[in-house]
Amino acid sequence: MKQVVNAYRRKNLDKQRLAVLRLELNYELAVLYDALQEENEDKKTKAKRKLTRIREELIKLEAL
Repeated sequence: MKQVVNAYRRKNLDKQRLAVLRLELNYELAVLYDALQEENEDKKTKAKRKLTRIREELIKLEAL
């Protein structure tokens, strides 16, 4: 029974984390768009790194 409860909690936490990651993804895409418009290489690089991290985490969560 304890395993079922733990699995349920983990699934809920994963759903919450997935929602947060999607918000972060949208925000970073907006930041990247602004950086492209401004032709700011530093902001572009930072946004791309964050987007890569978010992408990797999304892939891990969706695989569960």
